[in-house]
Amino acid sequence: MPDNAQTQAQTQKEQPRRRQARGERRITQLLEAAARVFCTTGYTAASTNAIAREAGVSPGTLYQFFPNKEAIAIELGDRLVHEMRETYGEALAPIDPATPLEEAVGSAIDRFMAFNTEHPVFFALMHGPDIPGRMAETHDQLYTTLTGRIEGLLGSLMPGAGQADVTRTAHVCLGIYKAGLELVLAHEGAERAAYVQEVKDVLMRYLEPLVGDRLGRG
Repeated sequence: MPDNAQTQAQTQKEQPRRRQARGERRITQLLEAAARVFCTTGYTAASTNAIAREAGVSPGTLYQFFPNKEAIAIELGDRLVHEMRETYGEALAPIDPATPLEEAVGSAIDRFMAFNTEHPVFFALMHGPDIPGRMAETHDQLYTTLTGRIEGLLGSLMPGAGQADVTRTAHVCLGIYKAGLELVLAHEGAERAAYVQEVKDVLMRYLEPLVGDRLGRG
């Protein structure tokens, strides 16, 4: 009897964990479906019915986890922003002064482009004209943080420049990247790779006169 009671207690403990695991899998399934729908139709035209259909579930099942499409977009955006923060943390880490500028720029661009091409919905949600208010706030915070990281990086490469010049340069770099990203996402395969290289080349031509020989002197 004690063995049976112990087994029953163990089973009761495992059931909530199994339900939680199934719930997490269902949420992931719904978020992946939403990402495809948002990329195809945009946020405004998307509907919970379309997302449920894409996920292969009933609308009722979707509503067990999300009350509306805004909640889905916010959850999806939060997860992507968390991953994006890790990406730019790696991409904008301090640079060894012996690193050639071309290598430093190329490495950062490759990381950012890889993230955005792997998650095209990030661009669709964060740069669309109709994103939910909370996501717009998240995007603004992300942009501010990202600009600050670029300013910190440029500050070490442009020690004689004033803060206004460094800030302006950071905004221009980010603007060049965002404009290039839109072109990159609109193409596939070899043509996409060619556009990525174009973005690197533009940034290099912009930064070289400003940075001079401060990188790559090792």
